[in-house]
Formats: sequence, structure tokens, C-alpha cells
Amino acid sequence: MTKKITEDDLELLAIEQLETQDYSYVHGPTIAHDGDNPERQSYSDVILVNRLKMAINTINPDVPADARGQALKEVINPPTQDLLANNEAFHVMLTNGIEVEYSVEGNLKGDKVWLIDYDDLTNNDFLICNQFTVIENNLNKRPDIILFINGFPLVVIELKNPADENATVKKAYTQLQNYKNAIPSLFNYNSILVASDGFDARAGSLSAGWSRFMAWKSTDGSHDASSTTPQLETLIKGMLKKEVLLDLIRHFTVFEKSRKEDSKTGQLSVQTIKIISLLTLLNKKLVTI
Repeated sequence: MTKKITEDDLELLAIEQLETQDYSYVHGPTIAHDGDNPERQSYSDVILVNRLKMAINTINPDVPADARGQALKEVINPPTQDLLANNEAFHVMLTNGIEVEYSVEGNLKGDKVWLIDYDDLTNNDFLICNQFTVIENNLNKRPDIILFINGFPLVVIELKNPADENATVKKAYTQLQNYKNAIPSLFNYNSILVASDGFDARAGSLSAGWSRFMAWKSTDGSHDASSTTPQLETLIKGMLKKEVLLDLIRHFTVFEKSRKEDSKTGQLSVQTIKIISLLTLLNKKLVTI
């Protein structure tokens, strides 16, 4: 009898595929504050701060330590209570660097601290972590897989059991939305969400509804993958390839704002949505997620 693939099997398969793309791997419980090699002070910590410090020091060797520390404090302290506003502020820091000032021979100098080295991939720390428990407001959640870059949880992947006909990719999407409500601090730093049932896989931005979650079609950016190849495999080999992922984050992600008028009160408000444009990366076709 053929053994049915379980959700755990799917999780391990995804991890193995990412490892072949030079991501390091660590099991979530191992780096918890009560684990064998702790990298967190509590289950409420969503940034791997020591990895972030090391990355900042590596990428910005010419910036004084005090200024690097100033940038670290800024990025780990979200400015508001609004998730999307925090995510936008972080995205600006992630893609444009953090403005800092320091004294040089009595003169104030402006500079930038970069959180990612977009020119030299080897200066960045790419990490896969599964079963990463987060506790917030007494709610305990554990996303399946998180991809950390320089200590930031930039990609969250939720998987459903491919052997269960009721465990669809849409239910994986719904679970991601539940996580956003229960443990929003994790998503202050999110760049991409991924939902999969093993064969089908879709990716979307933090604010995307189900209709805007799309499949990634290519591993090389030029040719569509075979229809018999699991979409999750194509997404991992294509979208989550290091250089493609960083390109998506830096050059293809925007926050679009529009005015919205309440039909009853006439009051105007500004609505923000996060958009990832898959332009030129998929056969010159424009897709937004």
C-alpha cells in the first residue's frame, strides 16, 4: 500500500527543497528561550535579534556602533498599533535603509544603516524555521514554516495535509488570516505569505484577499513549469530563490493609497493596500498580489 503524504511529510519536503537553495535550517523549539540553543528571550519575540545585530554589523562596518545601535532600536520598536502601518514603515526601512546621524570630528554626519545587503547575498543570513511558537495576548500560535532573513520573519508558509480532501489551499490562507489577528506582531515584518495544500500553492501580500493570492508559475522566470509539477515546488524554486525573493521585496512591492468616502457620513478616509507586482518575472505579464 502506498503511504499517504502527511502534513509533516510536506513540511519536511519543503524544508529540504529550501535547504538545496542554501537556506540554513533550525527547528523552532530548539531556539526558543527554553530550548537547547536559545535565540529568543520569550515566546513573544518574533525577531532573532542576535542574527539581526550580526547582519547589521557585517553590512555596515563603516557606521559607528552607536549609530548601528540606534538603527536596531528603531526597527525593533514598531511605531504604531496598526499592523499595516507598521508593515509599511518596516518595508521602507528594509528597502531604503535607516537614516542615522553621528559625529565625525565635531561635525554631524548623516548616513544609512542597511538591514539587507542587496548586492552581496553572502552577507545575509537566510534561515528556515519550522514550528516557531509565538504567544501574544495569551494566544498561542505556531505557523508551519517561517523564512527569516537577517533575523526578520519575512515569509510565513502555512501548509495543509494533502491527504485530507477538506484541507484545501484556501483553508491554509484562512489560517494565515487567523494568525494575523492572533499574533499580529509576527506580521509587522512580513513580506510575503504562502498557502499550500502540497500540490496547489499561492502567495500574496499582507493585505491581499483570497482573490489576490496567486500561483507562481515559473522556476526560471522565462518558462512556465509543467502542470504536473506541484505548485509548491515551483514556488520554492522560483519565488523563494534568494535573489528573486530580495528582488520582489526591494523592487516589486508598493503600498498603494486611495481615498474612500463613507456613503452615510461623507467622511473621507485613506485606505492602504500592499501590492507585490510580478512584472517581468513571469513572462512579462503583470500580476499583482
